[in-house]
Amino acid sequence: MIQIPQKNAKITPIFSMNKSDNYFKFISYRKQFKRFVFESFNVNRTAINIEISYNFNLDDKYFFRPLISIPLKPFIKQDELSVEKLSNIAFNIGMVELISYWKAACPKEIIIKPFFLNEEQKKWWKNLYYNGLGEFFYLNSIQTSIDDFVEIISLSEDLPVKVSFNAESSVIIPVGGGKDSAVTIELLSEYSKDNLLLIMNPREACIQTASIAGYTDEKIIVVKRSIDPVLLKMNDEGFLNGHTPFSALLAFISLFCAYITGKKHIALSNESSANEATVENTSVNHQYSKSYEFEKDFRSYYMKYITEDVNYFSFLRPINELQIAKIFSKSNQYFTTFKSCNSGSKTDSWCGVCPKCLFTYIILSPFIKKDKLEEIFGKNLFNDKNLLEIFDQLIGISDTKPFECVGTIDEVNGALCLHLKNEKDRLPYLLEHYINSKSYLKYKDIDITLLLNEYNNEHFLEKSFEKILKKNLND
Repeated sequence: MIQIPQKNAKITPIFSMNKSDNYFKFISYRKQFKRFVFESFNVNRTAINIEISYNFNLDDKYFFRPLISIPLKPFIKQDELSVEKLSNIAFNIGMVELISYWKAACPKEIIIKPFFLNEEQKKWWKNLYYNGLGEFFYLNSIQTSIDDFVEIISLSEDLPVKVSFNAESSVIIPVGGGKDSAVTIELLSEYSKDNLLLIMNPREACIQTASIAGYTDEKIIVVKRSIDPVLLKMNDEGFLNGHTPFSALLAFISLFCAYITGKKHIALSNESSANEATVENTSVNHQYSKSYEFEKDFRSYYMKYITEDVNYFSFLRPINELQIAKIFSKSNQYFTTFKSCNSGSKTDSWCGVCPKCLFTYIILSPFIKKDKLEEIFGKNLFNDKNLLEIFDQLIGISDTKPFECVGTIDEVNGALCLHLKNEKDRLPYLLEHYINSKSYLKYKDIDITLLLNEYNNEHFLEKSFEKILKKNLND
């Protein structure tokens, strides 16, 4: 039986003047729009692509037709593809995709027409939606609970076909263009020469990472996902908007890619740090769909309802951000090309003013020389007074961490304390502020060795993968 966590307490956001209006929008929209319908989907093989199209509607007033396409390449096993089997995974991708459109008005009912969902599945999806939208509810000042926020109604009696295939023991590695996926690529290069990379909506940092790692176009799965312009227009008109569990969408898409390429393993690059709540003393976590909890639930779900022939896991799950930064610092070939900044993704740059930039700068600062770090980011971020508020969030002075994929408060403070041991010059602004803070008082005597030797046993690495990771931790 799939275990559904029962810790989902009612989300009670802190109201602010500029956000409380969204709660009243939430109430108003739920009166105006009664249901969101997953009408249908279609899997189509063209001469050049596999295309998955979806048909959603909001109370027969707004209609959405998002599209996912995967260019056909030699490694895709076209002769073995069964539309019937593809349909099962495609349907489940749609179950994640729909939440981006549902959240615009948050109707009380989600109607599922393509396939039958039993009660256990409906509970599973409600759990994912609720936790994956935790940030959305919190920042929009929406008070709700897992019991009240939505009801999933399945109208079909058709059961999808469970997938089975002979999988090759090599790895699909999703690539985001940051330091984490670069570490996974490098370390797993010794596992198999037949590994493939998976890039969704390729940006320059992803392409460059793949190129530096030696992956040609013939070894890269490209997934193109388009958002229906109707939703973008609704966002501009003031409908509800916010964070959705993108990594859950990637999880199901990677499962689809494993089937069409015949690969057994999918190795994510999510670390133990992703488990920490973003808002103190709550379950609100920006990185919920990167957490161990989601990974565990996802594995249980797909093995029962989709396929038992794929091994989805996070290769970096046992270790923390500080350890990843140390390993990454040995791969200087990626220094000028890796990017973790969402704000600068369109221009392939570090914006230098967001939480992601500052966190990455901090976590790398003990391991990469100051002049090289400044060259990567274009300036010394420790000298930027405008980053003080973000800095205080990262070191734990504020109750809320930045709503970004950043490490734990312990890791940030550990990195700063380790960096300060090597800081010989006059301290820049943020570090001067830090040594006078209560966080420094708390962490100044931290045992960095413990952080650098930490190993979380909540993971799904098989012994062969664990051996590779441990060997590189000890190098």
